[in-house]
Amino acid sequence: MNLLKKIIYWKLSLQFFLITNFRNKLYDLGLIKIHTFNIPVISVGNLAVGGTGKTPMIEFLIRKFSPNYNVGVLSRGYKRNTKGFILASDLDNAKSIGDEPFQYFTKFKNIKVAVDKKRKRGIKRLIKEGVELILLDDAFQHRRVKPDYSILLSDYGNLYYEDYLMPRGKLRESKKGAKRANCIVVTKCPEDISKVEKDRIEKLLKPNQNQPLYFSSIIYSDKIFSLNDSKNLEQLKDKKVNLVTGIVNPKGLLSYLEDLGLIVNHFNYPDHYNYLNTDVQKFTDEIVITTEKDFTKLRNMDIENLFYLPIEFKIHNQEDLLAEIDNRIAY
Repeated sequence: MNLLKKIIYWKLSLQFFLITNFRNKLYDLGLIKIHTFNIPVISVGNLAVGGTGKTPMIEFLIRKFSPNYNVGVLSRGYKRNTKGFILASDLDNAKSIGDEPFQYFTKFKNIKVAVDKKRKRGIKRLIKEGVELILLDDAFQHRRVKPDYSILLSDYGNLYYEDYLMPRGKLRESKKGAKRANCIVVTKCPEDISKVEKDRIEKLLKPNQNQPLYFSSIIYSDKIFSLNDSKNLEQLKDKKVNLVTGIVNPKGLLSYLEDLGLIVNHFNYPDHYNYLNTDVQKFTDEIVITTEKDFTKLRNMDIENLFYLPIEFKIHNQEDLLAEIDNRIAY
């Protein structure tokens, strides 16, 4: 049975390769029009499905560029219950615009956040709103728009060179698609990653000569936050807490809390999970710790001790990356 399954997946992956490769060829040959705009557009995306750290990367860019530009973030709004273009407002929530866009909207009040499956239309609408720089969230495969700078992310624990096309693996397109990126950022690396390890990864990914390779780490906060309170995690040592996650890979977060001495009961749900009242009833007897993304959906449910754990996105040699982006968008 396993052999039959492998054969079926291999055939389906081959079909997927032929379709995606043909589509990319049409764009490469100019047979499908690619649109450009008169304001800087920065794209963040990945080759694989699932979490590679796009949200922390977008937030990093918001913090760096919003002091000097009127920044707009455009996402498709994955799993939202609405259609078309929506400019986020106080009337919206995670269901109407999606988890990540709502997170951006609640955290950064000095930017515009919009969702639209049709990125070209969304960009035009944001320009009319006075936006001067656009960040495209998860748009590496959206080739109708040519970004001024394209950032490709790859998870340190699942580098794309080790992966296969769907459904055999998690790749959305062939690995050679990575050549379109202006730079590659390996995410979720150990904070103390060695030069030897960086060199090893560079040899495996084989970036172009003019395609810089950067490394980044996720740093967890030592505090958790609710809507109107905060706690030091050291206060919770040897105490029971409920960890609630609806993300692709919660192992790092779980390990972090357990290493601090917390007694963790983990409620693990699928990525982008829409929580039900019956779910909430299972984990309200202790302090509940969740991610910022899940907090956007759980905050309006009946949970007394709900806290989220912020993360910091640290890029090694970030000055070089920002200088490169500045040079490109200035040009």
